[in-house]
Order: sequence, then C-alpha cells, then structure tokens
Amino acid sequence: MTPIPSANPEHLPRRTAVVVFLAFALAYFFSALVRAITATLSPTLTTEFSLSAQDLGLLAGGYFLGFSLTQLPLGRWLDQHGPKKVILAFLTFAVLGCLAFSWADSFQGLLAARVLCGMGVSACLMAPLTGYRRWFDASIQLRSNSWMLMTGSLGMLAATLPVQWLMPIWGWRALFVMLGVMIALTMLLIALVVPKWQTQAPALGGTSPPPVDDDGSYRLIWRSRYFWRMTPIGFFSYGGMVAIQTLWAGPWMTQVAGWTAREAATGLFVINLSMLVAFWLWGLLTPRLAKLGVPVERLIAWGLPLSFVALAVLVLLGDSIGAAASAGLAIYCVSSTFVALAQPAVGMAFPSHLAGRALSAYNLVIFAGIFVVQWGIGLAVDAGRGMGLTQIMAYQLALAVFALCSVLSWVYFLASKPDQT
Repeated sequence: MTPIPSANPEHLPRRTAVVVFLAFALAYFFSALVRAITATLSPTLTTEFSLSAQDLGLLAGGYFLGFSLTQLPLGRWLDQHGPKKVILAFLTFAVLGCLAFSWADSFQGLLAARVLCGMGVSACLMAPLTGYRRWFDASIQLRSNSWMLMTGSLGMLAATLPVQWLMPIWGWRALFVMLGVMIALTMLLIALVVPKWQTQAPALGGTSPPPVDDDGSYRLIWRSRYFWRMTPIGFFSYGGMVAIQTLWAGPWMTQVAGWTAREAATGLFVINLSMLVAFWLWGLLTPRLAKLGVPVERLIAWGLPLSFVALAVLVLLGDSIGAAASAGLAIYCVSSTFVALAQPAVGMAFPSHLAGRALSAYNLVIFAGIFVVQWGIGLAVDAGRGMGLTQIMAYQLALAVFALCSVLSWVYFLASKPDQT
C-alpha cells in the first residue's frame, strides 16, 4: 500500500494504515470463507440432509438474506459509532452462527445458523470501507476496495481445495467450530489496532468543522440519481457473479459438466485464484486510471459485456464444455469484476458523514441480488425439471434467464443520464 497523504488530519500514517488494513482484511477473509464454503460442501450436505436444488439455493442464499437484513441499520451505526465498535459487535453473532451450524441436525437448523452467520459478518466489508472513506484519499480508496475483494477471493480460495482436504480428517462440523474460533481471534486483533472513531471528521488544518445537518436518515441516498443508476447492475451483474462463484459454479461442474466432487473443488480453486489475481490487478490499476481521469462508469460500460459473452458460451455449450468448465466460469467471474468498481464509486459520490449509509445501502442491493439469484437459479432448475427438461437443459435455461436479466440491467445503466451527484 502506498503512503497515505497527510493533507487531511484524519488520514492515517502509512504504517498504521497497513496494520489497520490487514486487520480488517483478515476479518473479510473469514467472511468470504464462510460465504463460499457451501459450494464445496454442497455434495456432502445434499447427501446428508437430502437437499433439493431449491433447498441448496435457499441454504446458500440464507447467508445473504441475513446479510441483507442488517444493511440499513448497519449504515446508520457505522456513521454514528464508527467501524471498530460496529464490526466487533457484529462478529460476535458470526461466532455464534458458526457454532450453531456445526450443531445443526436438520435443514431448518442449518438455514437458521446460515442466516445468523450472514448477519454476523455483514459489517466485514462495509466497516473498513467506511473507515477508508475518511482515513485514505480517493485513489487509495479504490485500491483498498480492490485489495479487500482480493482478500475475499483468498478466503473463497481457502473454501475450495483446503476444505476438501480437511473434510476427511475433521468433518464439516469441526471445520465450523474452528471458523468460530478464528473469527474470535480476529476480533481481538481489530480491538487492538483499529483507531477510535470521531463522530464528525475535523476540517483541513485541524480546525473545527461546520455543523452537519444530519438526521441519520437515508433520504439523500434514496434521492440520488447516481445511486439508482448503479442499482440494477449491482443487483444482477454483481450479485449474480457472487451467486455463481459461491454456489452454482460447483453444481454446474458436477451436474452439467459431469465432474466429480474433488474435480469440482479443484475447479473452484481455479476460479477463486483467477478472481484473486483480477482484484490484485485492479488494485494496481485503479489509482493510475483515476490519475488519468478515466471514469469508473466508462470502465463498466466497456468491460461488463465481456461477462455476457462468457455466459452465452456457457449456456450454448452446456455439457459439451467438459474439461473447460472451470475456465469458462473463471472467465465469466473475472470479466464481471468491472462492476465491482461501482461500490467504491457510490461511496465516494457522497460526503464522508454519509459514507456508511451510502455503502451499506448499495451493499443491500448487491446482497439482495445474490440471495434472489442464488435461490432463483435453484427454483428455475427445479421448474425446468418439472417441465420435463433434462437436468442439463434445466441448468441451461436457468443460466439463460439470469443472463437476460444481466444484459437488461446493463442497458438501463447505459440509458440512464450521467449524474455527478
């Protein structure tokens, strides 16, 4: 991470910034691991609890449902109490959710624990991004966002082959106990290194800032045309990419491409490694692009269609994609990372005292999209089977419907008038 400029009195010194980033990144690592682990465990859970595709989609989506339920109050609490207090309170529920998942003996118990896990880790990205909005300058915020997502990809990477290797030794229940323990240790690290939060940031030069008329509402967020311009692509393209990466990539490889569970775990490893490299590169490129004056909106407009091409190839090839299934899914996920630039852009479109609410509101859009797409693909697969389609054709139909929704959301983004709020 490059040095943090000191023109703003709240910008952190370089060493402090690096330590704070690493503490938050560790929490986000475990958040992403918990998020993605159901893709690797899906064959085991399906067999042990006799889950249908709809049940599997609902179980994975339960995490995102719990995540979504907390976003609006989370934004207010972040602006009022700051990242440190909020993330520590939330992670307590994540620890309890991991333990509850390890003890569950029914689908309902798994689902309830999954929702609790989602609620508990729902501050793991919004808390640091809210802090970065005040502690880092604009170009470093873009880099930090990309590298936080890179850390998330590392967590998803850990949820593939490493989990597959540990399953015969520990079993999935012991894995969730260990996750709870590691999250508790991460809470201790955050408590020690993250700075306290001032309710109102000082003005440049250390003088007292003018009072801010802030009633704690989301009124300015909901009225922003820029926010609504970014909403459909966040819901379908961003949410859909995460939905496929964290769940449906696994079943696509096993039930469409005909891979074994171990081969699918290897494929998920390749996908998440590709995402890790993509976000690392975005972290290097975004500050340079910002200095050159290249707007985020232009990058999204030009780059996102690549993901539609990748989706079309997956749908058309179906089971004939064979050994190239993980490569096709990796290309789709990597080309979708253009839309990840929308999240920090929304945060920077509002004053710093509104950053928590702006980021949380947009995160609500993304995670609502993840929940809807994860469950929706499962519903579409079951519906296709009910209509007499083969399993492969049912998956193709479900992915084609999702692809159409993604294309329409991009068309809306292009048609919306630019608004530099």
